Amino acid sequence: MGAFDWFWKAMGSSSERNDKASKSIVSSAHELIGSFEQRDDASLAAAVRETVEGGEVRDKAAFLAILSVASSRTLGMTPFEVQNQAVLRLLEGDVIQMATGEGKTLVGAIAATGYALTGRRVHVITVNDYLAQRDAEWMRPLVEFFGLSVGAVTEASTRRERAGVYRRDIVYAPVAEVGFDHLRDNQITHRSQTVQAPADVAIVDEADSVLVDEALVPLVLAGSQPGTQATGRITEAVSHLREKKDYVIDTEGRNAVLTDEGARRVEALLGIDSLYSDEHIGDTLVRVNLALHARALLIRDIHYIVDEGKVSLVDASRGRVAELQRWPDGLQAAVEAKEGLDVSEGGRILDSITLQALMGRYPRVCGMTGTAVEATDQLRSFYGLHVSVIDRAQPLRRFDEADRIYATMEEKDAAIVEEIAHLNSLGQPVLVGTHDVAESEGLAEALHGRGIAVNVLNAKNDQEEARIIAEAGDVGRVTVSTQMAGRGTDIRLGGADEADRAQVAGLGGLAVIGTARHRTARLDNQLRGRAGRQGDPGLSVFFVSLEDDIVATGGAGEQVTAHPGEDGRIESGRVSSFVEHCQRVTEGQLLEIHSQTWKYNKLLADHRAILDERRAALLDTDLAWRELAERSPQRAAELGELPAEVREQAAREIMLFHLDDEWSEHLALMDDVRESIHLRAIARETPIDEYHRIAVREFTDLANRAVDRAVETFNEVTIDAEGAHLADAGWKRPSATWTYMVSDNPLAGSGNSFISGVANIFR
Repeated sequence: MGAFDWFWKAMGSSSERNDKASKSIVSSAHELIGSFEQRDDASLAAAVRETVEGGEVRDKAAFLAILSVASSRTLGMTPFEVQNQAVLRLLEGDVIQMATGEGKTLVGAIAATGYALTGRRVHVITVNDYLAQRDAEWMRPLVEFFGLSVGAVTEASTRRERAGVYRRDIVYAPVAEVGFDHLRDNQITHRSQTVQAPADVAIVDEADSVLVDEALVPLVLAGSQPGTQATGRITEAVSHLREKKDYVIDTEGRNAVLTDEGARRVEALLGIDSLYSDEHIGDTLVRVNLALHARALLIRDIHYIVDEGKVSLVDASRGRVAELQRWPDGLQAAVEAKEGLDVSEGGRILDSITLQALMGRYPRVCGMTGTAVEATDQLRSFYGLHVSVIDRAQPLRRFDEADRIYATMEEKDAAIVEEIAHLNSLGQPVLVGTHDVAESEGLAEALHGRGIAVNVLNAKNDQEEARIIAEAGDVGRVTVSTQMAGRGTDIRLGGADEADRAQVAGLGGLAVIGTARHRTARLDNQLRGRAGRQGDPGLSVFFVSLEDDIVATGGAGEQVTAHPGEDGRIESGRVSSFVEHCQRVTEGQLLEIHSQTWKYNKLLADHRAILDERRAALLDTDLAWRELAERSPQRAAELGELPAEVREQAAREIMLFHLDDEWSEHLALMDDVRESIHLRAIARETPIDEYHRIAVREFTDLANRAVDRAVETFNEVTIDAEGAHLADAGWKRPSATWTYMVSDNPLAGSGNSFISGVANIFR
């Protein structure tokens, strides 16, 4: 450990030297701004090219000075020195931490322009369509000043529009759309069908959210084939089960398990002999467990909402509807059946990739966020990224009050209402961060009962987010929001037009109240960061009870002596330290989950890289024809009179069909293996080692089977001047495909099964 500690200490010292060097360069750059301001536009645009040589910035100070002047002319915004330091650290490949309101959007645009000027294509990765579209248009004048091109890809973009935008120098796009387009491109049979163009750099906005919180979320491309669905009969049977008698929930709330009595009760209700017989263990028991999980662990208005007859998942890290997100088919169907809705069509997974693997495809990744320091270990371990903290342009004037701790949740909730009422009576605007839809609505109802007008922002009305956030800093406003209100937008004191700014500042600025600590301090700090932007005054305070989820989970098996006052409040340094300890425990649990899941995903990502290389060779060369002709020379001779391009494309489509089909089967098989791999521990085998052994063996078989079946098809299918008639021979790609994100964390719970892990990310 000593050597390891020395290594990271040395890395830290190196980082400090780099930061000092950056500040020196930025200082020199600002001294040069005056001289470059004297130049006209054409001369300025030409001058920047002189600072670049061989794809690298030769004169960084002049480079930054020119970009600063161009920003001032085109956008009316001259970057502060700290913003230019952030630009420089992005150009060095770091993740930068900048406080809310310090101008990350401008920093990202200048850095993207800088990378593009060195000849690199840049993807600026956002968390939603709105920010991608807004930022691309907002920063377009700066980019085009240097003769570069910029555009945005959103969910509404057509295939033709996407193909055009991806060939521009700078592309703004939500991470999910980039991932889905990559998956679709992995299904093409001719290179001309490619939508994406290779990019050299990813600048990730809200980097901690994309690279850490959602890193293991799989993006899925599915094809139109029936999936597993829960029947109404099973849902009805499970609805009669009683907790602690027919089933139990584990201490971490991640898994629900039938008791012997519960199993007998289900068997009686379904009219079967045994759930564990060969006839039922592979199907009926799976469906029962899905229905039980849906009933016991997935709660309406916390984990999902029902809107217009559809189940919509709630994104736990943002507290809003997770667009295009769903659970694995069986669980999705179980929740829909539980709510009495039409069960949606399942489908065969054609391809899948995690956000972490997607980011790994870029030669360089860097990013921006307000809370990177707390994610330093994850960013370093999983991406090899360094974090640079950028100073504020103005000193922080927000007061972060110590937690107010209460014995019970009921006493805590009452205290929260009292505090909001007190602040509201003074006219001070209040933003309350809750953990789920149900809590936000319950608090709003309590405040309405006190005659306090409330704006509620949650997954049920997140389309009104911009309006609600714009008003949140006005006099007397009370805004109750789930999780991260307005990421990417600022809450301005005095309202959107800042008309009453002086009055609100005099009242102490925006007050932020957290109704409970989150499972990581990083999420707490994201909420705190809504107040105190750009030197504004502000206040933040978290209310905690000893019955909160974080205390129950992080302090499981531990006890703390508390002496609450008449109102239930506990003022004790020991109890406060205990709450901090509980949060550190849950942070450690999340990091361990990430680490273990990463090990499982890493091998699959390696296999994907091999598959991608094989696919590229089949698409870009005559390899498919050469391999098939070598394996079946007689058939090749029969096709000798066809034009070479027809023969080669026919062989290509045959090879690609079977390669893609076998990959889809491989994904399904490895999902099944990962579901049951925990059983290997019973036999004293290490689950991860056994998983790797199976994965390597199966992937080798996949490659061989794909070629063998391609040869069989090559010999049997009709091939003429119109190409290979695969569909006529029954080899048909899905008639419809769709994309979604699987909202599970496969190895989060005890037993390492996907069912035991699904609920964890919502807690």
